[in-house]
Formats: sequence, C-alpha cells, structure tokens
Amino acid sequence: MTTTQPIKIVIGAGVYNNNPGWLHTQEEELNLLDRSKWEERFERNSISAILAEHVWEHLTFEEGVQAAKICYDFLKPSGYIRCAVPDGFFRDDEYQSMVQVGGPGPLDHPASSHKIVHNYNTLQKLFDEAGFDVQLLEYFDEHGDFHDHDWDGKDGVIFRSKLYDPRNQGGSLKFPSLIVDAIKR
Repeated sequence: MTTTQPIKIVIGAGVYNNNPGWLHTQEEELNLLDRSKWEERFERNSISAILAEHVWEHLTFEEGVQAAKICYDFLKPSGYIRCAVPDGFFRDDEYQSMVQVGGPGPLDHPASSHKIVHNYNTLQKLFDEAGFDVQLLEYFDEHGDFHDHDWDGKDGVIFRSKLYDPRNQGGSLKFPSLIVDAIKR
C-alpha cells in the first residue's frame, strides 16, 4: 500500500468507528498473528499508528509478544501501538468476573475467548520483550489506585477509557481499561 497520508490502522475494530480516517480492520482481514496478511497489505516500516482496543487479551502472553513483534516490523520508527485491555488490578468483582479468562458465561460472550487478564506489569513486559518503549496512559496499580496521564484522542480514541466512556464520567470508574502507548524505538 503506497500513500502519502500516514497509515493508521484499527485492529479488531468491531462495531466501533471512533477513529475517522483510520483503516478499520477485523481479524479475518488482518490477523495479528499472521505475518503473511500484513505482508500482502503493507510494506515494512510503513505504518504510523496501530490502535487495538480490547484485542490483546484474546492472545496468550507469548502470542501477544509475537503479535507485537509483527506490528513492530511494519511500524515506522517512532510509530506506536495504542493498546487497551481490561485491567487486572481494577478492584471490582463484577468487572473482574466479566473480563476473566474464558469469560463469564456462554461461548458467544465477547470475553469467552479471553486468554489473559493483564495488569500494567504484564502488558508493559509484553511490549518491552517486543522491543517497544512503553508509556502508561491509564491503569490501576497493585494497591487499586488509578493513574492517568494526559493523552489525546487525535492519536487514537479508546472508547472504554476514563476520557471517553460515559460509564466512567462523574468521578466514578465503572468500566476502565489499562491503556498504553507502545512506541517503536
């Protein structure tokens, strides 16, 4: 794909279209673990940004590292992955039940294919192993304290965030995400 516009991709876009001007893809079109699909569509070092909202939890830790390495190869230097996953350190039993490995119920539940529940340590380690520098944007720590750093939706909107999700407005977080920017060195 040759273009003068920056290439920005949403992986596993689902029903969300929060990022106009970005290429929205589904797993069948652009599988994180299938390098050949990436090679068919993109040149190495050609992508400016990749957004993955609630995708990486559907991969094992090892698959997550493999997927991150594939993305790394196709990102431009200083390109980034904005990644959001359910937060394993958010202290809410109902939330943890909903996002648990294997999901809370029937096979058609979105969480039924969850393979891991990340916390900021595991997600940071995953992207570190793939060669990225990691910036934590929104996350809970081991003590259940929430941390957030300024980030701009023009660089990729994460709906399930403190900033954008209406469930998280009014000073109370109901459905937060662990959000990072993983930046290619």
